[in-house]
Amino acid sequence: MDISIVIPLFNEEESLPELCSWITKVIDEHRFSYEIILVDDGSKDCSWEVIEKIRRENHHVKGIKFQRNYGKSAALNEGFKAASGDVVITMDADLQDSPDEIPELRRMIVEDGFDLVSGWKKKRYDNTFTKNIPSKFFNAVARRMTRVQLHDLNCGLKSYTKKVVKSIEVYGEMHRFIPVLAKLAGFRKIGEKIVEHRPRKYGTTKFGWERFINGFLDLTSILFVGKFGKRPMHFFGLWGTVAFFVGLLISLYLIIGKLVFTDFALTNRPAFYLALTLLILGSQLFLAGFLGELISRNAPERNSYLIEEKLGL
Repeated sequence: MDISIVIPLFNEEESLPELCSWITKVIDEHRFSYEIILVDDGSKDCSWEVIEKIRRENHHVKGIKFQRNYGKSAALNEGFKAASGDVVITMDADLQDSPDEIPELRRMIVEDGFDLVSGWKKKRYDNTFTKNIPSKFFNAVARRMTRVQLHDLNCGLKSYTKKVVKSIEVYGEMHRFIPVLAKLAGFRKIGEKIVEHRPRKYGTTKFGWERFINGFLDLTSILFVGKFGKRPMHFFGLWGTVAFFVGLLISLYLIIGKLVFTDFALTNRPAFYLALTLLILGSQLFLAGFLGELISRNAPERNSYLIEEKLGL
């Protein structure tokens, strides 16, 4: 199969028929073999009934329905599991992403050899103060922290090789950082394409201000897990040792002072409480690293490395 198109959705009953019709028109013009995977993230309107109707009219359409709303990341993750195309393309269901971009996104994967191509909505039709400016600031910070040089990490319109979507797990609200997850999984050829952003035709946005707070928390989590997920002792053990050693030096200073000067007040000094805190904190951090290492070593995926190729085995 040439293309799998994964579309997560929540309360998008009005846009689905037009979106699927548009995708089908573009795909048929280029004679690709394809599937459209619609993932209903617990919609409260008639989205699932609309999907069932579209499925009866077009056997290329497939549907996945959640019992309740789990979020875009969970929807994408299930869509990736179900995808069987050589190239996987994701887009939003609100008609703000143009299906006319599909052929070029596929070409960049197949002919240019990219592992992942992310859309860049250079000209947006969202509210400038509530979405545009915060989004630009967020992307600038994310670029600096992750060194993934994309202008719009959170753009829903992306294309991937099949290997990429089968090698990553999207959870929580990590859908914003799929390019970062791909980079951490060893995929280095990540490209970008300027794509059309269309005004919203139906409904309202499903995301509020909290997405920026959650985004920074998730970014920190990804960077930490990516670097220390399989070796937690390198983080907790290091800082635990540093804290304990500093606390030990302060304690030795206080003990020597007490031995040399008989009137040296030990427990009345702030240094005493600082030393005590550092000793306790250092011990706890070291133990946390030790326990983390035990959990990591006994996890079933502890040696799940992406093997590029094998010869003679």
